[in-house]
Amino acid sequence: MSLKAKSYAKINLFLKIEGYKDGYHQLNSRFMKVKNVYDEIEIKEADKFDIVGNFDCAVRDNTIFKAYLQLITNFPEMRDYFIGKEIIVTKNIPAMAGLGGGSSNAATFLNMVNEDSGLNLSKDELAKIGAEIGSDVPFFIYDFDVANVYGRGEIVIPYDEKPIEVEIAVPPVECSTPEVFKMYREKYFNPKKSNFDEISTIELLENKKAEDLNDLLRPALARYSELFKYKDYGYFSGSGSSFFKVK
Repeated sequence: MSLKAKSYAKINLFLKIEGYKDGYHQLNSRFMKVKNVYDEIEIKEADKFDIVGNFDCAVRDNTIFKAYLQLITNFPEMRDYFIGKEIIVTKNIPAMAGLGGGSSNAATFLNMVNEDSGLNLSKDELAKIGAEIGSDVPFFIYDFDVANVYGRGEIVIPYDEKPIEVEIAVPPVECSTPEVFKMYREKYFNPKKSNFDEISTIELLENKKAEDLNDLLRPALARYSELFKYKDYGYFSGSGSSFFKVK
């Protein structure tokens, strides 16, 4: 038995910070799945349970391992499913680039296991599990092409527009999300309500500057000065380091 799936990247078409609650920044953002940038995940029979891939962290810190722990903790009977399963991840999405690779991996893994094992949780139930792993995971669980995302990432509402075609530039800079948010809180904290979620993506991109669309651009530039040479490329995704422009 072998089960394979693509684990797609995402970009933030805009990212506005509207507040801070219970230790989390409250977001108003629009995510878009990027279908030409993806990792590949395979689940196959093996002698023992293992997670294999060219990760930028220890396996025990990997999002797929965290998803595995969530499953066997919430559903102890799932331990039997994982006996003799090997999870093979082919990494293509750059790490620490604002493209959601780790979150996508966890979500894709959860969706694959949910279907293959017969666990048959709803998307809402899976998303609650995913939110314990990372703020971007619920978006990937729902598998929408474009969605407005709120709160710490747990509220995902599909947005009725076709994805735009983009070119992505990934600078050789690894942006730490906690470090960028720390810089934001220390020097740029100014949360405001935004109506960007009511405006089409094309209209936003045609009428707004990159720093207006993403509240994390200025703190990312302040924390990682190497990004300055790329900032005129286009718009900024997440906490970086990727920039994108419309084809």
